[in-house]
Amino acid sequence: MNTPSPVPAGTPDPIHLPLQMLIVFGSAKLLAELAERLRMPGIVGGLLAGILIGPSALGWIQYDSLLHALAELGVMFLLFQVGLEVKATELMRAGKTAMIVAMLGVILPFILGWAIMLGAGHPHLESIFMGAAMVATSVGITAQVLAGKGLLKHRTAQIILAAAVIDDVLGLLVLAVVSSMGEGKGIDFLGLATTAVVSIGFVVAVAKFGTRTVNIVLPKMMEKSRAQEGEFAIAVCFLFIMALLATYSGVAAIVGAFLAGMALAEIASHRLHTLVQGAGELMIPFFLASIGLQLDLRIFSSPSTLGLAVVILLAAVVSKAVGCGLGAYGLGLKDATRIGLGMVPRGEVGMVVAQVGLSKGNISQEVYGIAVFMAVMTTIVAPPLLSFAYRDLAVTGPAGEDDQPHVRLG
Repeated sequence: MNTPSPVPAGTPDPIHLPLQMLIVFGSAKLLAELAERLRMPGIVGGLLAGILIGPSALGWIQYDSLLHALAELGVMFLLFQVGLEVKATELMRAGKTAMIVAMLGVILPFILGWAIMLGAGHPHLESIFMGAAMVATSVGITAQVLAGKGLLKHRTAQIILAAAVIDDVLGLLVLAVVSSMGEGKGIDFLGLATTAVVSIGFVVAVAKFGTRTVNIVLPKMMEKSRAQEGEFAIAVCFLFIMALLATYSGVAAIVGAFLAGMALAEIASHRLHTLVQGAGELMIPFFLASIGLQLDLRIFSSPSTLGLAVVILLAAVVSKAVGCGLGAYGLGLKDATRIGLGMVPRGEVGMVVAQVGLSKGNISQEVYGIAVFMAVMTTIVAPPLLSFAYRDLAVTGPAGEDDQPHVRLG
């Protein structure tokens, strides 16, 4: 009788997983250390590691479903960790300014992206998709920079975080409209209105009532828990529940993760902060490296494509910096500049729009490459720009000196 194999048929080589994780994690940490020694934000090292080991350079790693899952977990833990440092009452105070910042930060990039592509001779629908890809901010990188400097309680950080949540809802609506146009359908105004109401209602309800509810429920659950590290287990379950609810309500899972952290902020113990930070140290490097892994510079062998990509990148940086900065101009030029630069990264949000356009056949491979280049490069240039803008506010002391743990680079 043959003894059944303990490994199911079709299972990849068992060496693949640890080798892949070693290369991605190790290179991200190594280049982060190098970046720090060169007095650059460590995040830049993590992002460049993805480019180095990916198809653009050494070709050691291909972005696959496993890395995508690890990256999604990484960014969820990052935003959860950031949420633990932000009180809902402080964030709500930024509401009016954040709304103006978010709206201007959507309108100007969309118009500029659409106009540039149209002027370069691309079809109307392709131009609209590029404008849509330039709309939504990916706040994970900005949050990482500000947390690393101990600045999450600064008023500009509060506005950036609040504006990014609003920005996500607006970006979702823009994507819905553009997708409908790509399918040749008319715009479903009732569907858009429903999505908007559900998304906004979810965010507002959690921001307003989440902390109050958690303050009542969590201590009772902790009293009955006998498991080791019960608070951490309950908090992580809450993180995933909120991420799931956010997805069902129409906004990104990372928004739910951020709101989960914010709801726990007032009662989270120092031990919970430590354990969440440890989880982040493990997972965040995969998020950072995954951004660089998705960039293949070989598509820019054509000078015209490269030139257009550079123009789009400059427009993406300037449109967010100017649009969002104008929305916060009442705070003074220095803080308005910080907020504008904090909204620059597009990250995975811009790539999602590009992937939708490519899958529907609405944009060419060339335009898809330009959109990914814009998303990745805005994410790479943002940390040094932010470090410069906040150079006079950087907290250099150890974690305990400003009463909040610092989020170091993953």
